Amino acid sequence: MTGRRFVKEFQIAPGSSVRLRDFEPGYKGGYNKHRALEKTEDLRQKMSELQQDLFAERKRSLLIVLQALDAGGKDGVIKHVIGSMNPDGCRVANFKEPTQQELAHDFLWRVEAQTPAKGEIAIFNRSHYEDVLIVRVHNQVPKSTWSKRYQQINDFERRLIQNGTQVLKFFLHISKEEQLQRFEERLDDPAKRWKIGEADYNEREYWDDYLRAYEDVFRMCNSEEAPWFVIPADRKWFRDLAVSEIIVSTMESMNFQVPAPSVDIQEIRRKYHAAQTFRGRRGKPRTR
Repeated sequence: MTGRRFVKEFQIAPGSSVRLRDFEPGYKGGYNKHRALEKTEDLRQKMSELQQDLFAERKRSLLIVLQALDAGGKDGVIKHVIGSMNPDGCRVANFKEPTQQELAHDFLWRVEAQTPAKGEIAIFNRSHYEDVLIVRVHNQVPKSTWSKRYQQINDFERRLIQNGTQVLKFFLHISKEEQLQRFEERLDDPAKRWKIGEADYNEREYWDDYLRAYEDVFRMCNSEEAPWFVIPADRKWFRDLAVSEIIVSTMESMNFQVPAPSVDIQEIRRKYHAAQTFRGRRGKPRTR
C-alpha cells in the first residue's frame, strides 16, 4: 500500500478555516528533485494499474478537480501525472468562459455532462468552483446569487458520492513571485507564448481577492468524502509527487474488485492448446 503522508499533510480538515498565507508554496517535504521524480514514476505506474481495475470493476468512478491561479500548474499535472492513464477510461474537461447557451442554464448544467461514468476517471481543468471564484472577484453576478452556490455545490458533490463517484479536489498553490517567473518564461519561450496575455498580468491585481475567495471555498465546500488538498506548487516536481501519491492512495483505499471472467478460462486454454497442437502437426515435414 502507498503511504498516506501527503493525504494527511495537505488535506484541509472539514469545518476548519485556513489562511493560504500560512502555507508555504515552496515546500518540498525533504525530497530532492531526483528522488521525487523516481518515486513519481513508480506512482504513475501504480496509478495506471489501478485505473485498469477501476475500469474492469465498472461500479464506481473518480472525479479529480484541479484549481489554481494562473500558471499554477494544472496542465502540468495533467501531462506529467494523469497522462500515465489510459485515455479509453480517462478524460479531461476544460471549463473556459461560459458560452451563451451555458449562461442560459443553471451554472452546474455544463458540469453535469462532464462527470465520469462508472469505470471512468474525469479530470476537471478548472471546474464548477469558478462560479464562486472569478464571478465573485469580478462581480459578474450579485453576492445574493453566488453566495447560494456553495450549498448547491455541496449538494451536487454529495449526489455524485452517493452514486459511487469518489471526489478529489486539488488547489495548486504557487507564490506570486513564482507566478511572475512563469509568465516571464512563457514570454521567452516561443512554444509557450500562446499561453500568455495581458489579462494574466492584470489578474495579478486581484491576487488577495482570489486568495480570500479560495479560503471561503475551503471553509464552505470541504468534507471527508470530497476533500480539498492544498498542494505546494512552486516546485513542479514536488507538486507532481504529492498529487500522484494522494491519487494512488485514494484509489488503493477504494479496494476495486475485478470481476471474475465471464467465460470458462480452462476450456479456452484447452481449445487453444488443441488448435496449436493440430497446426503444429500439419506443418511438420514428412520423413521417409
